[in-house]
Amino acid sequence: MLTIIVVIFVVAYAAIALEHPIKINKSASALLGAGLLWTVYALLSGDHGLVARQLNESLASTAQIVFFLMGAMTIVEVVDAHNGFEVITSRISTTKLASLMWLVGFVTFFLSAVLDNLTTTIVMISLMKKLLDRQEDRLFFAGMIVIAANAGGAWTPIGDVTTTMLWIGGQITTLAIMKGVLLASLVNLILPLAVVSYLLKGRQVIAPERVEDSGLLQTTPFERNLMFFMGIGILVSVPIFKTVTHLPPFMGILFGLGILWLVGELAHRGKEESDKQHLSVAHALMQIDMSSIVFFIGILLAVATLEHTQILGALAGWLDRTVGRQEVIVTIIGLVSAIVDNVPLVAASMGMYSLSQYPADSFLWEFMAYCAGTGGSILIIGSAAGVAAMGLEKVHFFWYVRKISGLALLGYFGGVITYLVQYRLLH
Repeated sequence: MLTIIVVIFVVAYAAIALEHPIKINKSASALLGAGLLWTVYALLSGDHGLVARQLNESLASTAQIVFFLMGAMTIVEVVDAHNGFEVITSRISTTKLASLMWLVGFVTFFLSAVLDNLTTTIVMISLMKKLLDRQEDRLFFAGMIVIAANAGGAWTPIGDVTTTMLWIGGQITTLAIMKGVLLASLVNLILPLAVVSYLLKGRQVIAPERVEDSGLLQTTPFERNLMFFMGIGILVSVPIFKTVTHLPPFMGILFGLGILWLVGELAHRGKEESDKQHLSVAHALMQIDMSSIVFFIGILLAVATLEHTQILGALAGWLDRTVGRQEVIVTIIGLVSAIVDNVPLVAASMGMYSLSQYPADSFLWEFMAYCAGTGGSILIIGSAAGVAAMGLEKVHFFWYVRKISGLALLGYFGGVITYLVQYRLLH
């Protein structure tokens, strides 16, 4: 059974990677793979009750991420419909692509630490559509946004789902992870930025033409500012909501979306239906990319079968027996997270190493937070941020491999070396 499951996963993964050569949408491949994997698991496991319970667990965790993604994408669409991003774009005066790349990289890095890498990627890629006209430029920026968002998410407990898991599980504490991983995460960002800014040297920003004459796009400065600051405020407050209520982030984002919807209805209630229809949350919900959300559902459910069949746990155990050295094992886990979702990988590692053997804030957990958080940048489907970028900007898998994966690897190993040297010096 395990061999069949691995073969199906590899074939489905290859179909996703080869989406453009084989001309089959990646969402179809992901859903087909998930359906086949769960069907084979149900038929060959012999315990239908167990499989049903595990599918319910996987569906619950997948739904949380999907609802969060839908809420964040809808909020960004509402802000965009009101021309809210002009609050930022009107203040960016640089005409050089290299300077803009440094600015976007650091804004993404620190915003990701406060929000999370997924939401930050959605916001920043939406912003790039307002600043850059050329598709090739936007693709490059999307790739660097993925690297910056994952690097920024790795050094705070709320910046990435894996660090959140380790934080909730008691493996890391807030101040320790911030002090321990910040420098390595910065190196992870700065090395690729330095290379890309050299490649972009001398190139100018080509901004898209602004549409001013369409009556539909006209919103007042008050409406633009209201929706922009409310939208960003809701996104920023989700981690606070989670900390205070201990409810999952998707509940915070849906609650915030409800508030934004109410405010929008009140703000536009004096307008004609035809004038306010395109500004509503209902219209924004129709604008979000459902194909990307369906792909997300498929890939998460497919990976869940590897977790429930103990394939990932067995891989972690094999690494422990074969390699032995902790720093090498964790580095490999980070590299594997570029291929397989880092959430089940970290979950398997948490089950493999006990807190009694490796207490909170020990080398293993801090290094795991860095490697699992940033290793996903190496491939476009290795992280939630990458999957979001793939859907929002239509980034091709092999384009990312050719143009961005090498930069992500450079940053990843630069951060690995930085963390190991820092740990040796301070301990």
